[in-house]
Amino acid sequence: MPYTPPKVWTWDAQNGGKFGNINRPIAGPTFEKDLPLGQHPLQLYSQGTPNGVKVTAMLEELLALGHEGAEYDAWLIPIGEGAQFGSGFVDLNPNSKIPAMLDQETGLKIFESGSILIYLAEKFGAFLPKDIAQRSETLNWLFWLHGSAPYLGGGFGHFYTYAPEKFEYPINRFSMEAKRQLDVLDRNLAERQFLAGDRYSIADIAAAPWYGALVKGLLYNAAEFLDVTSYKNVTRWADEIFARPAFQRGRMVNRTHGPAAERLAERHSASDFADPSKA
Repeated sequence: MPYTPPKVWTWDAQNGGKFGNINRPIAGPTFEKDLPLGQHPLQLYSQGTPNGVKVTAMLEELLALGHEGAEYDAWLIPIGEGAQFGSGFVDLNPNSKIPAMLDQETGLKIFESGSILIYLAEKFGAFLPKDIAQRSETLNWLFWLHGSAPYLGGGFGHFYTYAPEKFEYPINRFSMEAKRQLDVLDRNLAERQFLAGDRYSIADIAAAPWYGALVKGLLYNAAEFLDVTSYKNVTRWADEIFARPAFQRGRMVNRTHGPAAERLAERHSASDFADPSKA
């Protein structure tokens, strides 16, 4: 039925949908709870969503390069239960979104996945070129991802998968946009190995958990609906990144769905990957 908006919107806490119990129009904590602290320099508080995977994949890639200072504790923040509204997490990220990170060496609090990727890239001098032209192109695609993914997730993913009812208009609108974005990537990757050129970068690490997972049939159960196999260059790129051992480890961390052997609820040591069930 057609919906006529009221003159002034008011919050109906029973608005339904998968996330209806945690979405709210106000900020701030809803309960008191300190965040745990581990022994490693970097403390990550997250869940294995596409945005969370960006950071765990980056950390595992840094460790694979031999950057021992990138050792980290990854604490699970189950967002479906509202853990992101605890006082300790809100102090770390006033926006109450995962991922968020504390660097115990510097005392700095870093939130928003793109900001965390840039911070780590600059701290360890990896996956972000110093040459101004290459750096600019990398950041172009990193920020493309951060401007585009909300339409894929909050737009297409929400209305196609999570909304309590299916409506043609929003599904058509955001399907069109998701396919346009895939075409942007496919055209770019027709001429390049990676998003910003011939070097694997934070742009790829950021985009692969979203668009790589989408074309590999791992996101929203929408591969057939969006005809993802038609995007040959995106598929080639996704296959290459998902084959990287460090990326595979990153996808496991803080994951709460999928086969048990592919989930590592929390990561406090590299040895945790040997037996995920004990972590």
